[in-house]
Formats: sequence, structure tokens, C-alpha cells
Amino acid sequence: MLRRHSRGLAPIAWLAVLLYILFLLYPLGRSLVLSFTNRNPLKADSSFVGLANYTDLFHDARLLATLRFTLLVVVVVTVVANIFGLLFALLFALLLNRNTANYRVMRTIIFVPQVLSGVIVAFIWRSILTQNGLLNSALSQIGLVGGDGPVAWLGSTNLATVSICAVVSWMTIAFATVVYSASLRTVPPELYEAARMDGANAWQRFRAVTLPMIAPGMTINVVLCLITTFKLYDVIAVLTGGGPANTTQSTAYYLLEVAFTQNLFGYSSAIAMLLLALTAGIAYTVTFLLRKREVRL
Repeated sequence: MLRRHSRGLAPIAWLAVLLYILFLLYPLGRSLVLSFTNRNPLKADSSFVGLANYTDLFHDARLLATLRFTLLVVVVVTVVANIFGLLFALLFALLLNRNTANYRVMRTIIFVPQVLSGVIVAFIWRSILTQNGLLNSALSQIGLVGGDGPVAWLGSTNLATVSICAVVSWMTIAFATVVYSASLRTVPPELYEAARMDGANAWQRFRAVTLPMIAPGMTINVVLCLITTFKLYDVIAVLTGGGPANTTQSTAYYLLEVAFTQNLFGYSSAIAMLLLALTAGIAYTVTFLLRKREVRL
């Protein structure tokens, strides 16, 4: 009977393997092959160009600019999302960790930004951040916007970068808050009681008890935030369209522009391989370092 039951689960396992190959390994392998060609969908033939596409990567000024911008957004969003996610989790721990209906509703509301589509979030924030948007209207009502006119939140290079980081952080904080809240629920109350009996103050209890116990949750938050932000496209496409003057183009945005505007599938595939290697390398390194930190704590 047990053997028959095991055989009954085998088709499901093979289906999972097939889907994994079909939707992950095959596209990845196809992109790798294309990255060694000059594939252009407007041309009937393509030829093998070896490492020419990869050599061009290091001479592409726009690509290097997008990499710098992407790394800046990744660092800012990861730091901001984790700091505020942990802060909110600590502030609302008593509310979020109760099991009554009201607190479950509050927990759901806090998670809403993560559930919403990035395109929807970007459209909402674009209506807020445009020159005639809600933010400038509110600032003008209280006198913070003077005679120089409305603030160009999306029209200035620096302010557009700040706006993108703020919107993406707002989306990511929700997930970080939920993960940290779940991690806080795993901390045994006895540890806090023992720390109080030893004379530890609030900061010492946080440093000696809370941080070590929520370290796995912190690792999850940091790594997932890194991976998610590296492939950022939708928010930028709606908020700024990569402007002004291409200064807010992420690498993923530039990749799709090269592929579907310039029709350079071979070169865009090389960019995709570079982005994949960079994301995987940084994510693995950060995971390794944070795991070592967990052991030390």
C-alpha cells in the first residue's frame, strides 16, 4: 500500500521537474547560447560571435551607468527596508503577534504594499509625485513650496533617484516587517526574563537576546531584498521611464530596451547573463557572511 502511494506521487514530482526545466533551465540555457551570437529578430540569420558581446559589456558606458544606479538602489533599499521593517516589527510586536481578528486585519493591512503589483504601486506614487500631484499640493498648502514652483520629484536626477528608492523601500518594508514580526514570535519570553534578572537594560536585551534570535529572519530579508531590487523594472518604467536623460535606468530596464527597442537579442542576453552572475554572486556572498554572523551571535 505504501509503495503504491509513493508511485502515485511520482507523476507530481516529475511534473515539477518538467516545469522547472521548461520555465527556468531552458530559458536560461537559451539565453546563454544567444549571448554568443549576434541574434537580431529583424534578420533571418545570426552568426556565432564568441565573446564579442561580453567584451562590449565593459565598453558600454550606458550599461556601466545602469549598474552603478542599480547598485545604489539595491544598497539604499536593502538598508532602509530592513531598518524600518525591524523598527515597525518592534513597535507593533504586541499588536501584530496577537491572534484576535482586529490584529489579524492590521497585519494584513501592513502587508498590502507587498501584495500590490509594482505597476499599480508605481501609478499610485506617480500621481502623488508629479508636479501637480498630491505631495506638491500638500506642501503648497502648508507653505513649504514657495515661489520657485512645484518640486520636480521625478524630473530632477537626484530627486528622481530618491523617489524611486522611497517607493521601492515602501513596497519592501511591508515584507520585512512581517518576517521580523514572525521572527520575534520565536523568541522565548524566558530569555528576556533571565536577562532582566541579570540586570540587562532594554538595549542590552535587544543586543544579547533579540538580535541573535532574529538573525535568520534578517538573513532572509536582506537576501530577498537584494535579489528583488536587482531585477527592478516595473516601478522605474512607470515612474520615470528611465529619465531624466537615462539617469534612472536600472540594468533590467536597459536590458529590455536593448532587446526590444534596439532588437539586439544576442547583446541583451549577454547583459542578462552578467546581471544573473552579479546577482547570484552578491546574494551568495551576503548569505555566507550573514550565516557566519548567525553562528557568532
